[in-house]
Amino acid sequence: MKIWVGLIMLIIGLPAVKAFCQSMPVDEMESFSFYYENDIVAGTDKNYSNAIKFNWISADLDAHDALGNLIPDQSTFSGKFLSREGFQRNIGISFGQNMYTPEDIDTKELIKDDRPYAGLTYLGFALHRKNEIILDTIELNIGIVGPASLAEDGQKLVHEINGSSIPKGWDNQLKNEPGFALTVQRSLRLVSGDVAIGWGWDLIPHAGITAGTFAVYANTGAELRFGYHIPSDFGNSLVRPGSNVSVPVDLPDTRTSRWHRFSISAFLSIEGRVVAHNIFLDGNTFTDSHSVDKKPFVGDFSAGLSVNYKTFKLTYAHVYRSPEFEEQDKGHVFGSLTLSYIF
Repeated sequence: MKIWVGLIMLIIGLPAVKAFCQSMPVDEMESFSFYYENDIVAGTDKNYSNAIKFNWISADLDAHDALGNLIPDQSTFSGKFLSREGFQRNIGISFGQNMYTPEDIDTKELIKDDRPYAGLTYLGFALHRKNEIILDTIELNIGIVGPASLAEDGQKLVHEINGSSIPKGWDNQLKNEPGFALTVQRSLRLVSGDVAIGWGWDLIPHAGITAGTFAVYANTGAELRFGYHIPSDFGNSLVRPGSNVSVPVDLPDTRTSRWHRFSISAFLSIEGRVVAHNIFLDGNTFTDSHSVDKKPFVGDFSAGLSVNYKTFKLTYAHVYRSPEFEEQDKGHVFGSLTLSYIF
């Protein structure tokens, strides 16, 4: 009799335990992320010098009628993309600024064998669909390169505040040019494994194509994570088109559970790009400007740590980027910090 009572209590209790552990509905969650990248960690102020990015991702489009109405007609490409069965759907909006400078910022003269001064300020719009294994992203970034990007004003202001040398060569920057970049990317939570209770690992490869006036390239790479209660998302991302959705999929996750509210994981990642066009090295598209000879193959190698507590996720990556142009004598190192919050 006691055995039967115990079994009945166990059957009744399991759903309650699951509800307690996974109490926040994933499909109603939005996310906000702030990215900051700078080469100050390497003691330099050159090449890819600085970037900031703000990124918002909607809840599941099917979760709220107001967002669900944004799904295009299924006869269109975007409608078919968003309406595939078995997938969650999200939209994303981002705003950011990238900054590029030569190595010597103390001279007013044009440095012909070093990269041009350049800034980009942009607004991005993304469509995402994901399930437990696949994340597909289509993202359009539109913005402006040149003085109108306000990169010069931003760098000078920061240098004045922290007492650094004021850059003197911004008169040689790329000229004003509006433009765009369209990115299509797929990420896969391909394999995973458990090492001990709460501890595990996963591998997340990705591949994509970007085309537009800002850049034309194909990219592929992967991230390997190992840690305690690894989030059920698609890993960590640098400031780049096609950034991963930080809201978890429909799996147990520390950000949705009342039981496990903390996780920590270390990661290694690699990405390679075959580059056909890069406006920040090739110069302006429709007018003459300073340019250098870009390298057709560029690689990023990074290692970092990600910590989740309740609905917050803080990630740091230390990144090595191989030389991007022929006149660059060695690769570049920078740090990438990301703070994400789901709500």
